[in-house]
Amino acid sequence: MTYATLRAQCSTFLLMGCGLLSTVATASEPGWRTYTVPASAAASEPITVALSYPTQAPARSIAMGPFTVRAAIQAPPEARVRGLIILSHGTGGSELAHSSLAEALARHGYLVAALRHPGDNWQDRSLFEKSPGAFFRERPRQVSRVIDALLADPDWKDRIAADAAGPRIGVLGHSAGGYTAVALAGGQVDLSRMADHCRANRADDPILCAMARTDQAPSAELLLPPATDPRVRAVVAMAPLGVMFTAASLAGIKTPVAVYAAALDRWLVPRFHAEWIARTVPGAAFHPIANAWHFAFMDRPATPIQTADGDAAADPPGFDRAALLARLAVELPAFFDQALTQ
Repeated sequence: MTYATLRAQCSTFLLMGCGLLSTVATASEPGWRTYTVPASAAASEPITVALSYPTQAPARSIAMGPFTVRAAIQAPPEARVRGLIILSHGTGGSELAHSSLAEALARHGYLVAALRHPGDNWQDRSLFEKSPGAFFRERPRQVSRVIDALLADPDWKDRIAADAAGPRIGVLGHSAGGYTAVALAGGQVDLSRMADHCRANRADDPILCAMARTDQAPSAELLLPPATDPRVRAVVAMAPLGVMFTAASLAGIKTPVAVYAAALDRWLVPRFHAEWIARTVPGAAFHPIANAWHFAFMDRPATPIQTADGDAAADPPGFDRAALLARLAVELPAFFDQALTQ
């Protein structure tokens, strides 16, 4: 699907009344508050979540670490929201790293829950110290825990729009968060694919293969159980990790999927990851972003953040990150509006 097509669809939505849900007012500003999913007998760690949601209260810009949130802190939410979007950050990332996209979705009427993945965030990398499959198993489970909590929460459950198919729930993810989104839609991990890929393509995908745990698990653990969450009805994967997904599982995905690729991505080289997902998932919309590096989809931090691929605040000469984020602020709400009503 092209950008022009999405803009045309968005214009159509506006002509139909600025939305698909007559019960949801179009709010002028995003509200913001923190939320905690408590630990349980099955999950020993709580999950910190940043909630963005539609409100009529005025917003202001607030610096939070290296990122800036523009929102009405603790403002009252609208009585109804268009749906729930879970936002999954990349490995070692933060729930604040994509605040501008969360705010755009909230202004459009969505409740956005950006989680800080336990064991895989800027403060805690303990998932990498566990078995090779722990990273792939735990990330989707953490998203499902956030969905469980919000659908049971008396403050939120009745606000989330639903239809005959259930609550309208989507997932938006970047990098490892893109993996997480596709896994929830039905992508299944085979750890042997990662090992085989790095043996054959280490020189062409060097950053991933330097980080990847390719030590062999027992054969019974190579093909991990699916992490599909049937409540997830649409996903967007930005610069996703994807080489370890099996072809059969991707080909079986029926959930609407949109994939964005950074054309000059050196962390997750598109032909092995984003393109593999996009060409294998039936009907997936593919959006290559010219002259973009891996972190183009993240808000530009105010201070340098050093990574295995250099400063996350840096872009190639001539690339306009602000323009891309402004484009996504239009395209993502349009995609979820359409996909969550199928």
